[in-house]
Amino acid sequence: MKKSLLPPAMALSIVLLSSLATPQACTAEPNAAAPKSPVERGKYLVTAMGCNDCHTPWKMGPNGPEQDMTRMLSGHPESLKMPPAPKPSGPWAASIAAPFTAFAGPWGVSYAANLTPDQNTGIGIWTEDMFVKALRLGKHMGTSRPILPPMPWPAYKNLNDDDMKSIFAYLKSVPPITNHVPDSEPAPPPPAPAGK
Repeated sequence: MKKSLLPPAMALSIVLLSSLATPQACTAEPNAAAPKSPVERGKYLVTAMGCNDCHTPWKMGPNGPEQDMTRMLSGHPESLKMPPAPKPSGPWAASIAAPFTAFAGPWGVSYAANLTPDQNTGIGIWTEDMFVKALRLGKHMGTSRPILPPMPWPAYKNLNDDDMKSIFAYLKSVPPITNHVPDSEPAPPPPAPAGK
């Protein structure tokens, strides 16, 4: 049996992004001219990188699930209380809860963060430096708890500084939405082997 070359978080992210992408989510034109301002560049990158696929709650539309753009980038809805996550089964498994903003796997339970500039529940108090460090180091606010899967920060850390700053500029420009996302629930460490 061949071992996957991708880390589990990256593999899950690829599956999520490819399975959730809809024509509504992919609004960038493939041959469009390069955006002129950092905010325009940031909007292009956020759209191309599929940030809405996880950070915007989904709702049922006339043609099936679609992103609820009235809650764009606001993360897991605080009003949606989740039951205990199912236990992973098989060699490696994960669960995704509707509205595609809560995830459970060997890492524990994670919720898509509020990326709007709300001062109390989003990234309103974040600085550009905190944002860049968060993506480079995989740490919330650049210094605290680990950012859990399926957030593909191991791929995003390879963006150049200008692109990261453009993403931050765009996120600071979207309408703030007050939505307190639950704290992630990291899995407990595995028990120590008996006799050690």
